[in-house]
Amino acid sequence: MHALLRHPAVLLAAISAVIGVVWYALGRPVEMPRPPLGEKEKLDCVSYWPLRAGQSPFDDTLVIPPAQIEEDLARLAPLTSCVRIYTPRMGLERAPEYARKFNLQILLGIPLGRDAARNKAEIESAIALARAYPDTIPALIVGNEVLSRGDMSAADLGHILRDVRARARLPVSYADQWDSWLKAGELADAVNFVTIHVVPYREDFPPTASAAARRVVEIRAKVAASFPGKDILIGEVGWPSAGRMREGALPSPANQARVIHDVVAAAKAGGFRINLLEGYDQPWKHRLEGTAGAHGGLIDGETRALKFRWGGAVSNQPLWFYQGLLGILFSLVVFAAGFLAARSLGPRATGAIDWPPVAAIAFAGGLFMGWAIANVSIESHTAIDWFYSIILISLAVVTPPVAAAAAVRRAPFEDFAALFDPLTRRVTDPLSRLVTLLFVLTVIAAIRIALGLVFAPRFHDFPFAPLTGPVAALALLAWNNPHGMRRESAAELSAAVVLLGSVAYIVLNETFWNWQALWFAAVLIVLAWTCLRARGRGEQNP
Repeated sequence: MHALLRHPAVLLAAISAVIGVVWYALGRPVEMPRPPLGEKEKLDCVSYWPLRAGQSPFDDTLVIPPAQIEEDLARLAPLTSCVRIYTPRMGLERAPEYARKFNLQILLGIPLGRDAARNKAEIESAIALARAYPDTIPALIVGNEVLSRGDMSAADLGHILRDVRARARLPVSYADQWDSWLKAGELADAVNFVTIHVVPYREDFPPTASAAARRVVEIRAKVAASFPGKDILIGEVGWPSAGRMREGALPSPANQARVIHDVVAAAKAGGFRINLLEGYDQPWKHRLEGTAGAHGGLIDGETRALKFRWGGAVSNQPLWFYQGLLGILFSLVVFAAGFLAARSLGPRATGAIDWPPVAAIAFAGGLFMGWAIANVSIESHTAIDWFYSIILISLAVVTPPVAAAAAVRRAPFEDFAALFDPLTRRVTDPLSRLVTLLFVLTVIAAIRIALGLVFAPRFHDFPFAPLTGPVAALALLAWNNPHGMRRESAAELSAAVVLLGSVAYIVLNETFWNWQALWFAAVLIVLAWTCLRARGRGEQNP
């Protein structure tokens, strides 16, 4: 029986079954609360940027094609009675025309900044547009997070608000983070209503998805108490469908749907207005806000399909079957690499192969392969993003099969010198040198990511999926295979110190609620141990 359990076919079947069960569990749809809106009810309002992949508001030459705006508003009209736009320019001067066609109203925004001439041009364009479409534009939102960015003083902003209010003869508001509004209470007299942004995921101490709506209600009540008699519009509220975890706040399709269900229900019960952030995913926001910022839409940025329907169950891994199948097939590839290596040893040695290490390598690589592949398009928006993602995926694809072959052949696990020292390179096994190359590349990739999470953590993702397979494979080789030549070099020690130092910061900064951070930290710890093992400080195998 013991020999049967160590048979490669049995091991492959066992890990395939586990991978299949895990992906089935990950793909199971999450039930949503009852629909917060009646059959004919619509959302109060939804933010609308018309920008698609390759388009950016920072491109002063960009003019959105009218057909693109018309198509977008046609998709939003069944969902909402209103859209909030952030500028009257860039082609959006055509938006009121199409909004009227689809019975939509527009909360027209006027962007303000440090450039006084540009501010004046935006104001004049907005006032002209409001006068041309009085039935479509019921209010102006003058300035968006100007105070939070430090682009203008409250006194200068108040002057602009009063001027626009007098000239446009429309209700006027200013939109900013809720705490910025509390610090600038003198602006209340300059506006008809107060517009606050409450995006729970972005809070300094973000709540879990299940507690997000309660946080929104509490914040609105706090602001309303500070401005008695003023109507409070929540001008931005939402939750991302993808991105890095922040403390206990996990972006996911199911969590996005849950938060929006809860917030809409709370607004309806409390009798207050909300504007959801946002209609469509905005790829350009990845530059400023990371993966989460680019995936805040109700509608997918690429497929232009709704991400969820009211009351319908939502899967966080809708392609779970194919991801699980990919993992099983990859495990088969890892075992095939082991078999090919075994055949090269001759028939006498084949029966003595120790297959459990190969099975462990295949399991670690196969379980996360589908997740790693799926995250590439989600987390990559620029050429440099794609470059690093391709490197990580290449390591995830190549390292486990090579490690399986090395495990079967019992190729010595070498330190960095096997790659960089000419004398050592000449006398080491070619397979060991290939493993060392993958080892060095994995360490470099891990250090780059770890330092990013130390020095600019807020918008960097945790790529635990593509790194888990390679790191586990290398660690198993370091533990199971014989040691090669060992030198007391500083490279492996330095790498281990950087990795472990990063772990300490990441865990403290992200808290123990963040399982993505903890998983990634565990990967870094294992990789640091592998570096020390390669240096010869690890405990020797008997």
